[in-house]
Amino acid sequence: MTQQPANELPDLQIDTSLTSPQGSAAAQRALDYYLKPAVSENEVEERFFDVNRNISKEEALVHASDLLRCAAAIAYESANHLQGASRDLAFSAVHMIDMAKAMVARSLEGHQKA
Repeated sequence: MTQQPANELPDLQIDTSLTSPQGSAAAQRALDYYLKPAVSENEVEERFFDVNRNISKEEALVHASDLLRCAAAIAYESANHLQGASRDLAFSAVHMIDMAKAMVARSLEGHQKA
C-alpha cells in the first residue's frame, strides 16, 4: 500500500451523471427553507391584559405581590363559606397563593440588597 504525501488529496471519482436540481422537490424545499425570507412575521397575539414593557422588574414584583394578596383574600373568603372537600380545595388555593407571595417577597428582598 502506497502512502500519499499529506498535502495531496486522492483522486476522487466525481459523478457527472447528476442533472440540475431544478424541478427536484427536495432541492426546492431546501432552497425555500434556507433562502426565502419568512412569508409573514409572527403574529402578536392580542391580549385583553398585557404588562407594560417599560415596568421595572421590581415594580412588576410589587404589583404581583399585591395581586396575590387580593387573590388570597378572595380565596380565603370563599373557603369560609364552603364545606367539606370544596372548602379544603379553596384553602389549598389560599396556601399556594401564600407560597407564591413568599417567593415574590424573597425576590423583592434580592432587589433591595442590590
